[in-house]
Amino acid sequence: MTISKYFLFTLFLPLHFFAQEVTDAATEEYSEPISTFSSTRVINGHSVVTLTEGTYEFRIEHRFGDIAGVNGGLQQMFGFDNLSDMRIALEYGITDQLMIGFGRAKGTGAPYRSLVDGFVKYKVIEQEEKKSPISITAVAGSSFTYMNASQDEGLVTNFPKAVHRLNYFAQVNVAHHFGDRGALQISPTLVHRNYVANLDANDLFALGISGRVRLTSRFALVGEYYQCFNSGQIRQDGFTNSGAIALEWFTFGHNFTINITNSGGIGETQFIPYTTEQWQKGQFRLGFVVGRKFVIE
Repeated sequence: MTISKYFLFTLFLPLHFFAQEVTDAATEEYSEPISTFSSTRVINGHSVVTLTEGTYEFRIEHRFGDIAGVNGGLQQMFGFDNLSDMRIALEYGITDQLMIGFGRAKGTGAPYRSLVDGFVKYKVIEQEEKKSPISITAVAGSSFTYMNASQDEGLVTNFPKAVHRLNYFAQVNVAHHFGDRGALQISPTLVHRNYVANLDANDLFALGISGRVRLTSRFALVGEYYQCFNSGQIRQDGFTNSGAIALEWFTFGHNFTINITNSGGIGETQFIPYTTEQWQKGQFRLGFVVGRKFVIE
């Protein structure tokens, strides 16, 4: 299946799900069940939200190529002819406070391809009137690449040991919602990479800032930015910070997001340390996320 056909299939997939939900819940008045963020993710990074007990979520995350610049433009159909990255994942709420998730991503090849990942997320505090003005969740995860090792000992993909294929991240999300109007979140994040280039640092600290503005009962505008710190000299050699904006559509257990980001990779161990694309050079891309929640009884 070509990329264009795949995109059209995935784009209309939520309409099929939505039609099913309208039939099942035609007599119910629509209301968004989550007032901080409507998904477990903001755009690239995690949000303060966790899945409720017994709830599964199947996620498809897709990211095209550069819209403009030397690798974009009309000849590349503004990025639609290219695939930067793609991830398919299944997540599950063990309790209302604890959830887990597993996924597989294609990887950008800069530097990794063929990635599997997993995470654990726990809700420490939930914002409640007269009890707590903020919500806090903690999340930790890792990614593993099973790509063929490079024969060049100067590359991080040489993998002298199997443990060098692993990267980790730990994050605390702190958010406050302003009733139905929107929300703000900060996300201090630590990324640890077992094997890095000579001038790089194994540990990378980043601070994420995210926001959401509710436009209507079903649409919201979201944005995020991750600022990296203490990352070694390699940060001065082409690596940049990740940013993204998105339009979010929420309806009856289904979340659909169309986003624009300068990040090629998906997942904290990829988009935080390995973003090289620059907005001013047209190196940003269209992406979308389809998330479908369901309960098996």
